[in-house]
Amino acid sequence: MAHPHHLRVPSPAGPPLTGHLPFSDAPGVPDPIEVNSRWLTRGGRPWFPVSGEFHYSRCPAAEWEEELLKMKAGGVTAVASYIIWIHHEETEGRVRFDGDRDLRRFAELCARHGLDFIPRIGPWSHAEVRNGGLPDWLLARDCTPRTDDPAYLEPVRTWFAAIAEQLRGLDRAHGGPIVAIQIENELYDQPGHLLTLKRLAQEAGMSAPLWTSTAWGGVQLPPDELLPLYGGYTETFWTEADGGWPDTCRKHFFFTHQRDDEGIGADLRPTTVRGGEPDAFADRFPWATCELGGGMAVSYHRRPRVDADDIGALGLTKIGCGSVWQGFYMFHGGTNPAGELTTLQESHATGYPNDLPVLTYDFQAPLGEYGQYRPTYHELRLQHLLLADFGDRIAPMESVLPERRPSGQDDRDTLRWAVRTDGTSGFLFVNNHQPHEPLPDHPETSFTVEFPGDGGTLTLPTAPVTVPRGAYFCWPLRLDVAGLRLEWATAQPVCTVDVDGRTVLVLAATEGIAPELALDAATVTSVSTPSGDVTPVGDRVLVTGLRPGTDALVEVESADGGRVGLLVLDAATARTAYRGVAWGVERLVLCEAGVVFDPFGREEVRLHGSDAPVSFAVLPAPERAPVVDGASVSVSADGVFTRYAVRAGSEATGSKATGSEATGSKAAGSGAGGTSVAVTPVRSAGPAPDTATGVLDRASAPADKHFDTVAAEYHVDVPDDLPPGTILRLYWSGDVGRAYVGDTLVADQFFSGRVWDLGVDRLPADALRAEGLRLRVLPLHPDAPVYVPREAVGAGESAAVTHAEWIIRRRWTVRAG
Repeated sequence: MAHPHHLRVPSPAGPPLTGHLPFSDAPGVPDPIEVNSRWLTRGGRPWFPVSGEFHYSRCPAAEWEEELLKMKAGGVTAVASYIIWIHHEETEGRVRFDGDRDLRRFAELCARHGLDFIPRIGPWSHAEVRNGGLPDWLLARDCTPRTDDPAYLEPVRTWFAAIAEQLRGLDRAHGGPIVAIQIENELYDQPGHLLTLKRLAQEAGMSAPLWTSTAWGGVQLPPDELLPLYGGYTETFWTEADGGWPDTCRKHFFFTHQRDDEGIGADLRPTTVRGGEPDAFADRFPWATCELGGGMAVSYHRRPRVDADDIGALGLTKIGCGSVWQGFYMFHGGTNPAGELTTLQESHATGYPNDLPVLTYDFQAPLGEYGQYRPTYHELRLQHLLLADFGDRIAPMESVLPERRPSGQDDRDTLRWAVRTDGTSGFLFVNNHQPHEPLPDHPETSFTVEFPGDGGTLTLPTAPVTVPRGAYFCWPLRLDVAGLRLEWATAQPVCTVDVDGRTVLVLAATEGIAPELALDAATVTSVSTPSGDVTPVGDRVLVTGLRPGTDALVEVESADGGRVGLLVLDAATARTAYRGVAWGVERLVLCEAGVVFDPFGREEVRLHGSDAPVSFAVLPAPERAPVVDGASVSVSADGVFTRYAVRAGSEATGSKATGSEATGSKAAGSGAGGTSVAVTPVRSAGPAPDTATGVLDRASAPADKHFDTVAAEYHVDVPDDLPPGTILRLYWSGDVGRAYVGDTLVADQFFSGRVWDLGVDRLPADALRAEGLRLRVLPLHPDAPVYVPREAVGAGESAAVTHAEWIIRRRWTVRAG
C-alpha cells in the first residue's frame, strides 16, 4: 500500500524586519555582520554559522592549535568558550592568564586559522563547574550574586576589565575574530541584570557585532538588547535517576517550530516560577542555537549514553525546523584543571543538584577529552559541509511542515519530515531516528511538494521507497548547480568541488534507498553515467540504477555550454569526506583517519590515525604525488579519485595523532586493535559502600575514604618508549574509577558501560616512571538510586578492570610532492 506524503508551500512571507535591533558591526569591516528577524547576514549575504564549544582552560595549551584545526575540518566556523572565572581567579586578586588559561593566545589561534571566536563571559557560566564558575571568595562576601547588588557588581566590573584587557585588539574593528559575546547563562528572570552586565562589558572595552543570551526556560530578556540563543539535548544528566527519557529530549526528534527547550537547566530553576513566554522572540529574532548537545556529561546519579546517530539526527532535524545557526555544546571534551584550594567540579558539596566527576569533562563530545575522533564528528561534518556550500541558500528559507504530522510525542508511526523553501526551491528533511524508542520502517513512501502560484508540484521519487528505521537525510529540490537544475535527488548534497574547470556536486546516498537524480531537461544538453540508466521523461531527465561509490560520476553538459558533475558516494564513504585547501588548491579528501588542513608554512595536510597503514583519496589530485614524512607512498586509482597508500618507513616517528573511541568490548575505527597491557591486580574490592544522598535527595558520589578501603586496586607499568599521543584504554566495570600517579589523582570516570580512556601524555612523566599508574575501582551498590544505560545494568556491581590496551595514535604529515 502506497503512503504518499503531501506538503503545500504557502506563498512567501513578506521581507524580514530589519533595522529594529541595536546590533552593528565595526565601521569599515569588509564583511559586516547584521541580523534581521529571520536570518543573519555577513558581507551582505545570508550567513549560516556553525559554532562548537571548546573550553581552553580544560585542555593543555600545547594541544590547542591542532584541536582547533580538527574542529575547523569538522565544519565548525566559530569557536565558543566559557571564560570560567574560578579557573582564572581562584584566589582573590591573583588573576591568571598564563599557560592553559591564556585566553588571548587561544583567541589569536582562532584568528590565525580563520575561525570566529565567541567568548561566553558569564560571570556565572554553569559549565558543570564549581559554583557555576563563581569563585569561592566572591560567594563568601556579603552580596547577592547574579543581581544588580553593587557589592556583586564591583568585583564583576574588575573581572570584566581583566577579560577586556586580554581581548584588546581582537575585536572586529581591529581585524579580530570576535563575532559575538554571550552575557551570563541560563538567567531566566533578571532582564535588568542582563542589561547591566552588557553595559559593564561595553564599558570595559569589549565589543562585538552580536551580543547574545541563552533563551531557554521561557527567559525574560531586555527588549532587543540580546540575541536569544536556544538549545536542545538528546539526553540529560540533570534529571532524576528514575525519570526515564525526558519528554523535553524526545521532542527534538520531531519537526516543529517551537524553539524553546524548557528542560535545559530546569534543575536550577524553581519549578513554581516561570520566566517569559516560550518563543516570545520569534517575530523579532531568527532561530539561532548555541547548545545543541554534541554529547552529554554524566553525573553520579544519572549516566546517559549518546550515540552518533542521536546527535546526527538532532542536528539535521534542527536545520529542517528552521535553525539558522547550529551551535554545539560540547564539540570538544576536556578535563577540569586541578584547583589550588578545592576541586573545581559541580557537586553536592557546594549546594548544586549534581555530583560530577572531579576531573573528566569528556561530554561524549565529537572530539573527546584527549582529542579522540568519535563517529559523531563524522556525522556532523557531513551536515556542516552541506551548510558550508548551501547555508546561504538555506538560511533565508522558511520551514514548512506537512499536512499530516505526528499527533504527539508518543506517535512513532507517522513519518517525520519538513521542507525548507524559498517558495520555488528547497530542501526536504526526513528524520526516522530517535534514541531509546526505535522508529519503524516506512515502506511505499513518496513525497509531493506543492509550490505556490505557478511553481508547480514535485513528486519524488518516481517509485515509492522504504524509508529505513534509523535513517535521517536531506534531499535537494530544484537545486541550481552551475547552470544545471537538479529537480530532485534521493541523495544528500555534501559539497561542491572544482575539477578541471568543472563544478562537481558531491552527494551522499541514503543507506537503503537507491539514488535517483532528476534533471531539468531544459538545462541539459547531454548526460553520461558509468552505471544505470538515463531516461527522458517529459521535461526531466532521470538517472536511475546508479551504483554509489567513488566512480559514480554523472557527467552533464548544461544548456549554457558548461560542464557539471554529479558524484554520488555511498553513505559510508561520504562520512570519510573532508574538504579544505590542500597544497594550494581546495580539494576533497576521503580518509578513514582524521584529516586537518594547515595552509601555513609548507601547506601541510595532517592525518590522525593509528600505527596501521593509512590511505587517503584526493579530488582533484595534485600533479605530483604528495610526500609523507617518514613513509613511503603508493598511488592507485579509486574511481575518479587518486588514492595514496601510506606505509611507515624505518624513520617514521609516532607523533601525536588520534584514534576513535570504542564503546563495546573492542576498539573501533582509527586507532583500533591496540597492544594488550599488563594490568596487575593488587587487591579485590570489598563490599560496596552504602549510597549517600545530597541535594534534591539525589545519590552522591562516594567519599574519598572509600577508595582507600573498599576499592579494587590495579597497577599498570607505563613504558618509557610509548609514542606521543598514546591512549591507555581500559575495559572495566564498577561504579567509580580513579587513576593515580603516586597520591595525585590524574583521571576519573563514572561507569556507564563505556570504555575509559586515559591520555598518557597528560600524566606526570617522572612520577609515572618511578611509581607507575594505580587504578582504583569501587563497586556499585545494588540498591543505589543511579541510572545507567540498559546495556550496563548490573555490570557495575562487579568492580574490575577486565583488560586494557595501548592505543597508538600517529600523526602523518603530508606535503606537496
